[in-house]
Amino acid sequence: MLKLPGLPAFLVLVAIASSSSARAQIFQSDAVATPLIELYTSEGCSSCPPAERWLSALKTDAGLWCKFVPVAFHVTYWDYLGWNDPFAQSGFTDRQRAYADAWNARSVYTPGFVHQGREWRPGNPVASPTTPGILTVERSAAGSGTVRFSPTSPVRQKTYTATIALLGSDVSIAVKSGENAGRSLPHDFIALHIATVALTAQPDGTFTGTFAAPPATLPSTPRRALAAWVSTTRDQTPLQATGGWLP
Repeated sequence: MLKLPGLPAFLVLVAIASSSSARAQIFQSDAVATPLIELYTSEGCSSCPPAERWLSALKTDAGLWCKFVPVAFHVTYWDYLGWNDPFAQSGFTDRQRAYADAWNARSVYTPGFVHQGREWRPGNPVASPTTPGILTVERSAAGSGTVRFSPTSPVRQKTYTATIALLGSDVSIAVKSGENAGRSLPHDFIALHIATVALTAQPDGTFTGTFAAPPATLPSTPRRALAAWVSTTRDQTPLQATGGWLP
């Protein structure tokens, strides 16, 4: 898909001509890497609210979606303290543990930040940006869509996987038990649902795939966004990311 001159690289809105006048959104990165910032958190962790406030402040940062893509993964391993985090999923815990294994870390913890696949503290220096290629996601009004990754230097023997995440923001939860009992916790960029897509190599050197709409049973949130990133099949480290707010 060609980038349109004069329009923001990270988000292009296009109207699709159809009898239902449905609208699709196109999210697109530049060739230079847009880092994925991951926060591993839990409502059962008394140390997490300051980290979540930091993440929430990114809503007004000019670099949001074009300079970085934030995602908050709520983990399950603090639920035993007496409060079941309503946004926690075992798959998110598994993702954090996979990072720990890759880093030869002895354990996982919250709050835990990951910047482009590396353990990180906000404000710490990060590696110089790379130029992995352009990631494009087209999402229909119904929530399904297509993914295209155009590597800067195509390598035929590599295989890629794309992850599409539906995010919730402007959420506030009254915690009634556990370490944060009695507190009202605000949340933003919560991962509500993720879909993993194996991308198929095309003759033109790009890699493409499709994803289904998320379940209709997901928690309702005042504001939603989409985040997407691409990795090699055997390594979950994000190579490129894109995203934006949904209507």
